Amino acid sequence: MLFNSLQFAAFFLIVYGVYLTLSRRAQNRWLLMASYLFYAAWDWRFLGLIVASTVIDYSVGLALAATDDLSRRKRLVGLSVTANLGMLAAFKYAGFFAAGFTDLLGTVDVVAAPWLLDVGLPVGISFYTFQTMSYAVDIYRGQLKPTRNLADFALFVAFFPQLVAGPIERASRLLPQILSPRTPSWSGFGSGCWLILSGLVKKVVIADNLAHLVDRIYSNPGQATALEVLFATWAFAWQIYCDFSGYSDIARGTSRLMGFELMVNFRLPYLSTSPAEFWRRWHISLSTWLRDYLYIPLGGNRLGALLTYRNLALTMWLGGLWHGAAWTYVVWGAYQGLLLMAHRLSRPALDRLTPRSAFGQGLWFTVRVVCMFQLICLGWMIFRANSLAHLGALLSRLTTGFEWGGALRWWPTLVTLVLPLALYQLLQFTRRDDEVLLRWWGPVRTAVYVILFYAMVLLGEDHGASFIYFQF
Repeated sequence: MLFNSLQFAAFFLIVYGVYLTLSRRAQNRWLLMASYLFYAAWDWRFLGLIVASTVIDYSVGLALAATDDLSRRKRLVGLSVTANLGMLAAFKYAGFFAAGFTDLLGTVDVVAAPWLLDVGLPVGISFYTFQTMSYAVDIYRGQLKPTRNLADFALFVAFFPQLVAGPIERASRLLPQILSPRTPSWSGFGSGCWLILSGLVKKVVIADNLAHLVDRIYSNPGQATALEVLFATWAFAWQIYCDFSGYSDIARGTSRLMGFELMVNFRLPYLSTSPAEFWRRWHISLSTWLRDYLYIPLGGNRLGALLTYRNLALTMWLGGLWHGAAWTYVVWGAYQGLLLMAHRLSRPALDRLTPRSAFGQGLWFTVRVVCMFQLICLGWMIFRANSLAHLGALLSRLTTGFEWGGALRWWPTLVTLVLPLALYQLLQFTRRDDEVLLRWWGPVRTAVYVILFYAMVLLGEDHGASFIYFQF
């Protein structure tokens, strides 16, 4: 049930209409039922995984609160981590390792059973397993008290706006909202509708139209010129941003209509001047999760330079592997780790180069943003490639195919779709206001709404293309 479908629109209107008539406790039960129905619309067979993860971590949380014995507490949190990562590994990585095992058997003329490679991926499993696992870890650390109500905890795990692609919420943030009375307001209704509209425009107008450009060039890199590969890579950078942040906007908007406030998952990532800043702005719920539950427990930057670089590399490598069982994700994670290490090494020199004048600082900021965007785009090429061989073909054309060819025909498409959003984001950045449009004069704001609505009608893809991050 895609956010950009009439099916979801009808589903949400029914859920929201009933929700407004109920008391808080009844609202929670209604939302839990709706969330399970929402997930069952994808594949009802995998509902058992969500229920299993919910019951395990709910029970672990209560058991942790009931004992002070350190060894028992370690075993309990180990049970949560093992169970959640075990389910994630079984469904997400079994095919990857089975394929390698099958290839190995093929070298000695042994044919493996087909079912070894036919392991379906439950949608959203990477998101909800991280979310529920962090609940048990936070209780173990003494940062959170467990909830006694299983249904309320189940809603925390399965809350449908952010169930299949995040943000990865922390129990300390979302559970109190579930346990407390919620009073939807007119201001929340207006800003929630704006988030939904902006998310839909990002998805169906920008991302889905850019996808045609990207798919056409990336599907046959041998026939593309260097400029076409470059344009397609820039286009994919904006496609994946608008696709994923568009989902997050819709998730936040629908939640806000019901009185919930989800965390901001993207904050102008392409205005970053360094790899570290990029990861503070991109997929914030995952990057902070990796920081708090992997990088810092490994030692963070407290154990000297060498181990700091090891921790950065390992964290980003595992972050890449989180996206899927493919060598391209492994390489992408390693590339992100190298960027972070290189930035850490060069930061003192970069700081010395910062001009003192306001004009010089503005120019230096622009240069760093442009350079960082190109480094990000190289990473997106790795991420988007279907295989290492495909990546090699793309890099080969990028570095050798210096014909003009038909590259310039893609330029108007890229500019038309991306420039208005880029200019609005510059305004958000300079005003330091994520929702600056809501402060505009009423008639101007209304005109923008009308323009965006017609943009969806005239330019929007109407086939309900899936969101990129649903595959993770």
